[in-house]
Amino acid sequence: MTEVERPIGTPDDGADGKDGTSGAEGTGGERAGDGPQTEDEQAADEPATGEPAADGPGAGESAPGEPAAGAGRRRRISVLISVAGLAFVLDLVSKLIVVAQLEDHAPIDLMGSWLRLNVIRNPGAAFGLGEALTILLTAIAAAVVIVIARIARKLYSTPWAIALGLLLGGACGNLADRIFRTPGVFQGAVVDFIAPKHFAVFNLADSAIVCGGILIVLLSFRGLDPDGTVHRD
Repeated sequence: MTEVERPIGTPDDGADGKDGTSGAEGTGGERAGDGPQTEDEQAADEPATGEPAADGPGAGESAPGEPAAGAGRRRRISVLISVAGLAFVLDLVSKLIVVAQLEDHAPIDLMGSWLRLNVIRNPGAAFGLGEALTILLTAIAAAVVIVIARIARKLYSTPWAIALGLLLGGACGNLADRIFRTPGVFQGAVVDFIAPKHFAVFNLADSAIVCGGILIVLLSFRGLDPDGTVHRD
């Protein structure tokens, strides 16, 4: 038993005796020179110094921002649709009322002769302009709707959402007249009824378009883009 035990013990003693320390103690000595560092700490250091950072925590941290940006854009689009819907409904309801109650009747004075309700059918553009261009104006109104829909895909500004909503609601209001009213599809005459003194007769859709256009000009002067970018010149 003594001779058997001695060969078994000799390699262990030699391995441990070469450096005078055990394998575990030798490893511990090597770590002592570099300072204590676990494998988890080494793995945590790797993304900060190499290419894997693109797939590591840095990339993971940017992911939550994408849904937030998408949610912000959806909120702006909701504002645009709400403003456009409100402008369209107000214009439509007002036209239905004045056509049913006031057309073919004498004008109604609201502020003496300074402001009247006087229903007319306008085949031209806003404020009675371009009466011979009904089909062209219909195409322009349809193009405006398409352009606004394209801009809405990159919309991150609430003021721009309001402005575009006013334009969209007004354009749809007058476009509905041109499609559904007499004398025919795409040739219909727009119902105008607001008649200030010494000024052209218009409707609520025209007012929404003008207000939206003024707001867009103001936003452009301030350097604010539809995507939320602010230019400081």
